[in-house]
Amino acid sequence: MSYFGFGKDEVAEFTEQKSRFIGYSFPVFGEEDGRAKIAAIKKEHAFATHVCSAFIADDKGNLMRFSDDGEPQGTAGMPILEVLRAKGLKESGIAVVRYFGGIKLGAGGLVRAYSKAAAMAADANTCVETALAAFLSASFSYDLVSAFMRFAEKNELFAVTYDYGETVTARFHVRAERSQEILTALTEFLLGKCTAKEEKREYCRF
Repeated sequence: MSYFGFGKDEVAEFTEQKSRFIGYSFPVFGEEDGRAKIAAIKKEHAFATHVCSAFIADDKGNLMRFSDDGEPQGTAGMPILEVLRAKGLKESGIAVVRYFGGIKLGAGGLVRAYSKAAAMAADANTCVETALAAFLSASFSYDLVSAFMRFAEKNELFAVTYDYGETVTARFHVRAERSQEILTALTEFLLGKCTAKEEKREYCRF
């Protein structure tokens, strides 16, 4: 199983009938994290008229929360949530800040405005895939470091780190389905002069 979510924090804004709408999109890792990020946006915009929001906090899309924050029911939080759902996103959230400009938009106008702000914030972000990863390690002598680096670049090894002791130990991860392929290819590339193994598997972002 794999799924997509926002990879960073992004912001987009526009003005509708003198009301300023600012959309924030961000990754969410659990309900507490989602609520904390919305609270931080509210603190930043302490004088805003409304800060409406929605987030999907789990990897299955079941833990959903949304808030109209004083706007008429169904005109803000749910439209924001629908943007997340329409894009198939998980572990992601959007908050839309509104500074009222003095002209009422009506229920339909509010739905359109909050949907637009949410979509703009989502489109400004980068969606990354979360998938099952295999975390691997390889130990080899110092004279093979440059060769390993060439292998790592050619084979898209992620988050490579090095421990330098009597030998060099490189740690990295790949998509789980590539684990055995990479272990075999690395051993062959270094002419059998390394000890390579899989240490664990867990979900992570690519």
